[in-house]
Amino acid sequence: MRDGQPNKYSNMSNKRPPGEIKSSNQLSVKKPKLSSVTAPTNKKQASVKPEPKAEDDDDDHLPISQRIKKSPTSESKSSSIKKTTKVVSSSVKKVNKKSKKVMKNSKYSKSSKVPPSSGEGKKWNKLEHNGVIFPPPYKPHGIKMLYKGKPVDLTPEQEEVATMFAVMLDTDYMNKPRFKENFFGDWKKILGKNHVIQNLEDCDFTPIYEWHQSEKEKKKQMTTEEKKALKEEKLKQEEKYMWAWVDGKKEKVGNFRVEPPGLFRGRGEHPKMGKLKKRIRPCDITINIGKDAPIPECPVPGERWKEVRHDNTVTWLAFWNDPINPKEFKYVFLAASSTLKGLSDKEKYEKARLLKDYIQGIRAAYTKNFASKDPTKKQIAVATYLIDKLALRAGNEKDDDEADTVGCCTLKVENVEPVPPNILKFDFLGKDSIRYQNEVEVEAAVFKAIQQFRSGKEGSSDLFDLLDTSKLNAHLKELMPGLTAKVFRTYNASITLDDMLSRETKGGDVAEKVVVYQHANKEVAIICNHQRTVSKSHSAQMLRLNEKIEELKAVVEELKSDLSRVKKGKPPLKSKNADGKPKRNLNPESLEKKIAQTNAKIEKMERDKETKEDLKTVALGTSKINYLDPRITVAWCKRHEVPIEKIFNKSLLAKFTWAMDVDPSFRF
Repeated sequence: MRDGQPNKYSNMSNKRPPGEIKSSNQLSVKKPKLSSVTAPTNKKQASVKPEPKAEDDDDDHLPISQRIKKSPTSESKSSSIKKTTKVVSSSVKKVNKKSKKVMKNSKYSKSSKVPPSSGEGKKWNKLEHNGVIFPPPYKPHGIKMLYKGKPVDLTPEQEEVATMFAVMLDTDYMNKPRFKENFFGDWKKILGKNHVIQNLEDCDFTPIYEWHQSEKEKKKQMTTEEKKALKEEKLKQEEKYMWAWVDGKKEKVGNFRVEPPGLFRGRGEHPKMGKLKKRIRPCDITINIGKDAPIPECPVPGERWKEVRHDNTVTWLAFWNDPINPKEFKYVFLAASSTLKGLSDKEKYEKARLLKDYIQGIRAAYTKNFASKDPTKKQIAVATYLIDKLALRAGNEKDDDEADTVGCCTLKVENVEPVPPNILKFDFLGKDSIRYQNEVEVEAAVFKAIQQFRSGKEGSSDLFDLLDTSKLNAHLKELMPGLTAKVFRTYNASITLDDMLSRETKGGDVAEKVVVYQHANKEVAIICNHQRTVSKSHSAQMLRLNEKIEELKAVVEELKSDLSRVKKGKPPLKSKNADGKPKRNLNPESLEKKIAQTNAKIEKMERDKETKEDLKTVALGTSKINYLDPRITVAWCKRHEVPIEKIFNKSLLAKFTWAMDVDPSFRF
């Protein structure tokens, strides 16, 4: 699995050492480029007051991307803004004591961007686990590669890295010069200055590649019994690492395997692709355990852990420095189905729901500041609007050796093109180097402000040159306790799903209702820019579906012919079915029933085909896992008698156990 994607080895990385307590707006953020400009914030200012819910059918609870449909100059929009501004006369009214108390007392009230190493209250009293399991040591295969046509002797360490490259000969990475350049740079250090291999062009890794392919084929040829025995042996070795005991309760560990060494792949055109990910050793790993718990045995003879901590304000079990980006960390956590993770998830979605009470005031505040004479305040207002409207990530400045991705605060002039009268065209690489392209109609004041921010700047200059994530996060937290860009994303994603399911579920059978859910899920994925490449098997799957549909249509035609002949007292033209069995039940009622059943199958396949084509470039899973309040889905399934298994797979059912007892009337 590619780096940068969720995998079985790690599920979080961070850019500062564990145990160091900082606010979330200090994380990995460089100083603003104009140090003389201060953020338009006042320490005495308080949060925007949560507004009472209007009794009329107001649309302020909807994601702003759904509300901006009319012309920004229209009378209805103008009156709506006046109405909202009247309700909130100032952007800095105090939050009510109840809401503030709830957020302050919450163990998980900080943004999910805050690393688990920040420490915020006691999470457990007793913690016991067995540490992590390491990949097996490298076993040399002795197959010699060629250099200028001649076999080359390699040490086991040199051979291991050569094999990492050889097994990728049939991938697209062989067409990427940077991948090969980075690989050879790291391999050259292991080969040494005086090694016979001096350049990559004269290397021939084919013998190792062919050996690897033959080994893969041997595994494929293994019997079911042999595969089962291997699996059982693996489970036996891993069993003790799979569990932890938290306050006496047995909980599953999410990622107890240390990632094996390999070549870094990354997403998109990552500048470090091809670099060697070194083998992680016990001396790289810090263990977190209860004071009275036995220290996990180090599984590598002769080695010891880097450090053992007893920090009950965090939920990680172990961490180590990422071998590619040493400033980042890989953590071992409890599984998504654990009690602690469930509480954390519930708090996250409750915080997003709380935004419903503030959103009207927040939108009134930033709308007012579109015309502010303070340039920093104006940039904050426009950035907040874009985060709300487009569900953009806040974005952090990148080092030169990191992928060139951006978020809202780090947008460049060239990433946003104003098209009169009020269209903005966005084009940039977002998280994981996924391209974000969108054309959106915006408020006239926002369009004008973007033009001003672009004026006199080069394409590579910062659009929001007076703003960074530190200033933006500080401002957001003044509007609502714990508010971050991710809370906006969670809110907009969840409210969109809840609204679409409510409006578009009209009845029908379970399959039709599932399609309604998938389309709502798709809208959320589009808002959050969750894309995927078209599966290599997509064309083959569509071809098979078309063939099955045509076969069933032929069956229907034959059944209709039989029905017509039977009604006339004649025997069918064919006495046997396509499978060679004699035709039975040739009375009209049976034939009509078969025709109806076959037509129903065709309709389902047509629907499946349409859905598969519609969703081929959309990743539905990410929003389900991270941004959609699962209670929306569970309540909808209960209301419309849709089996939850049709929507959530086994891992999500385990992850969202806490949401399963929600009342069917629940609305986000």
